[in-house]
Amino acid sequence: MVAEPYVESEKLISNPSDRSQWTERAQGLLSWATSFWVLGAAFIVVTFAAAGPLRVWDYKLNRRWLYLFEPDLVWFVQHILDPIAGQAVCLPVLAITAIVLSRKRRSWRPIVFAIAVEAAFYLGIGSLKVLLARPATTLHDPRFFQGGLIEIGGRGISYPSGHAAEAVLIYGAVAYLIATYSNVTTRTVRLLCWGVAAVSVNSVVVSFALGWHWATDLIGGLLIGGFFLRLLIIADKRIPDPRT
Repeated sequence: MVAEPYVESEKLISNPSDRSQWTERAQGLLSWATSFWVLGAAFIVVTFAAAGPLRVWDYKLNRRWLYLFEPDLVWFVQHILDPIAGQAVCLPVLAITAIVLSRKRRSWRPIVFAIAVEAAFYLGIGSLKVLLARPATTLHDPRFFQGGLIEIGGRGISYPSGHAAEAVLIYGAVAYLIATYSNVTTRTVRLLCWGVAAVSVNSVVVSFALGWHWATDLIGGLLIGGFFLRLLIIADKRIPDPRT
């Protein structure tokens, strides 16, 4: 009769510690899964799979699904949801965030970081799109090196998806700048991360539902966007501030 209450109280005391351990493990696993090396390796694997065994599935899965099931939603999805991850929306968000934080901190670092993010998108991801030269879904050919920017224009550079990459890279950069260069709470940072995830999912679902990208284009876009974001964050943290 004496030992039983003691066991119950011991459990009550140990539960917060157990939850803390699980939280730490989950955070550690998430940090590893989104690390520079894992994202880079995953992108390479997906790229080779898209050029090989997954090519058939890309072709089978490609349909204009929204037109088939909910054509009344096409205008809303195409003109409201899709532009969220486009340069017309995400670039001003990034620029305003960087400028405001630069003025607040009296430092050029947020602006330099924002410029580096845009450079990574156009020079890094853009170069991959041109190099791999995958035709868009409208050309019904999921093979690599069959398109090309000069030959076909925008329809010849489908892989990786620019919108999916932007959703992670640009909005992830906005979240990083706010978390690093402002005095927001941990809860706000967590909400920003969930916001980046929501925008990324929106970009993938919209592009797939409209039939604008092969499925592996979207996966590759998320991975390469995360890869460059991690790379730039590491650089920003390791380069010392000249003022200090």
